[in-house]
Amino acid sequence: MNNEDKEVKVEAVSVEDAPVVDAPQQESEVEKLTAQLAEMNDKYLRMAAELENTRRRAALDAESRARVRSMSVAEKILPVMDAVDAALKHAPDDAGIQSMARALESAFAQIGITKIESVGESLNPMFHNAIQVVKSPDHESNTIVEEMQTGYMFGDTVLRTAMVVVAK
Repeated sequence: MNNEDKEVKVEAVSVEDAPVVDAPQQESEVEKLTAQLAEMNDKYLRMAAELENTRRRAALDAESRARVRSMSVAEKILPVMDAVDAALKHAPDDAGIQSMARALESAFAQIGITKIESVGESLNPMFHNAIQVVKSPDHESNTIVEEMQTGYMFGDTVLRTAMVVVAK
C-alpha cells in the first residue's frame, strides 16, 4: 500500500455546532478540578512522606537488630578473652598465647570492642563494679588499685563492667 492509496477524510466542524458553556459554569468546573487536584496532590505528598518514614524506621530497626546480635556474639567471646588473659598472666613468655591474645585483640578492635581502663582511674559505677575496698596510703580514696576482671565496651555501650578493687 503506498501513500497515494490512502484517503484522508476531514470533517469540517463549525463553531456554531460546538456546545455553548457559559462563563460561570466554566469557572465552577475549573474550581472543582483545581480542588480535586489539590486534594490528590496532598494525598500523594502524605503517602510519599509515610513511605519515607517507613523506610527510615525499617533501616533503624535492621541496624538495631544487627547491633544486638553483634553484642550477643561479643558477650559470648568475652570468656575466651578472659581465658587468654589468665594464660598470659600464668605464662607471659609463651609465644603461642601471645599470638592468640594479639589475634583476639585485633578481632575485638575490628568489631569495635574496647577494654575499659581501670587501674589508677577513679571509680565510675557506669564502668566499674567495686568488689573489694582496701586501705591504701599510696592511693586517693575511690581510686582503683587492682582489676580482678577486665570490662569491655561495644562502641558506646558497656558489654561488661570491670570488677575492681578500690582504695579507701
